[in-house]
Amino acid sequence: MAEKSKTLENMTEEELNARHTDKMKKKKAARDKIIATKTREKGLVMVHTGKGKGKSTAAFGVVFRALGNGMKVGVVQFVKGKWQTGERVILEKLGDQVTMTAMGDGFTWETQDRQRDIDAARAAWERAKEMIMDDEHDLVLCDELNIVLRYDYLPVEEIVETLRNKPEMKHVIITGRNAKDELIDFADLVTDMTMVKHPFRDGVKAQVGIEF
Repeated sequence: MAEKSKTLENMTEEELNARHTDKMKKKKAARDKIIATKTREKGLVMVHTGKGKGKSTAAFGVVFRALGNGMKVGVVQFVKGKWQTGERVILEKLGDQVTMTAMGDGFTWETQDRQRDIDAARAAWERAKEMIMDDEHDLVLCDELNIVLRYDYLPVEEIVETLRNKPEMKHVIITGRNAKDELIDFADLVTDMTMVKHPFRDGVKAQVGIEF
C-alpha cells in the first residue's frame, strides 16, 4: 500500500516551501490564461455606492492613480462645495493636470431651499457634462452625484444618456449612496460599500484627515 500523503503538520519547511511554489505556479498559469483573453479597452463608468464609509475616498484613490499616470482629471463635488476637504487642498496644487470644481451648496437639511439645491445640482452637472464630453479630460469624478439623483434634483435618464454618448475612452466615477437602478444597470463597475461599524454611531464626530 502506498504511503499516505503527508499532512501539512508533518511536512518540513522545505516541503512546505516546495508545495507552496508548485501551488503558486499553477495559480499563475491559470491567471495568465484568463488575462490573455481580456483584450478589450474602453472608458469605464464606475459607481461607488452603499451605506459604508469610503465611497469618495476610493474614488479619489483612483483620481490620484490616474494623475500619477499622467492623465488629466476633472472633479466636480456636488454637495460638498463649502467643505475645505483635504482632497481639494492637494488637487488644487497640481495645476493644469486637474480641474477641481466644487459647486454644491450642501444637503437639503442645510440649505432648506429645494429650488436652490436643484439649481446648484444643475450647474454642477452642466460643468461635469462638459468635462465628460470633451477631448481634454481622461477621467471625470462626479462626487456625490447619487445624492442629488436620489432627491430627483436631476433626471437619471439624462445622466445615463450622457454617459452612453461620452467619448469611448473617457472614464467616469460617480459616488454617493442610494445609486439609482438605471445607473447601476448601465455602469461597467459597481461597488457597494457595506457599513459594519462606524464611530459616528458612538458619538464620534467627523474628524480632519479622516472624513474631510
